[in-house]
Amino acid sequence: MHALIVMLQESGDKGGGNILTPNGGLMVWTIVIFLILLFVLSRYAFKPITAAVQAREKALEDAIEGAKRDRDEAAKLLDEQRKNLEASRDEGQKIVASARAAAEEVRQSMLEAARQQQTEIIEKARTDISRERDAAIAELRREAVDLAILGASKVIEKNLDDKSNRELIDKFLSSLDANSITR
Repeated sequence: MHALIVMLQESGDKGGGNILTPNGGLMVWTIVIFLILLFVLSRYAFKPITAAVQAREKALEDAIEGAKRDRDEAAKLLDEQRKNLEASRDEGQKIVASARAAAEEVRQSMLEAARQQQTEIIEKARTDISRERDAAIAELRREAVDLAILGASKVIEKNLDDKSNRELIDKFLSSLDANSITR
């Protein structure tokens, strides 16, 4: 290489310094060096560089394909998640609706139970009132009998047998209409 440089310098000194002037020796050596360099580069440099470029292209293509697959898979997963979310919302709405229906059913059963209790209480109150009324009427009858006996004994001035008097008055009162007494 060093000899080539020296030779180039010597040939440059002889040519008068004009670069555009053709020099046969320089052209031959330039072509020879070019062919040697081309042979060495093609043998040892171009194949590894080409292989590296092809490997790089393959890696980029694989990365692009992988990105496409990942994007498609992500789109599918997103779609699936949206469907799951919508299904969850629907299920939640169904649960809320069933809870409302159950609450309404419980409310209705509680209202029905309250109505039934109210009816039972009213019926019991009517029964109690009727029993108390009958007891009050019976008490009034006893008092009326006592008063009648007392009045009759005053009029007669004689105390008749208490038991027979009561039977007589009870017969009389029972012969009367019950409605005329309650009025």
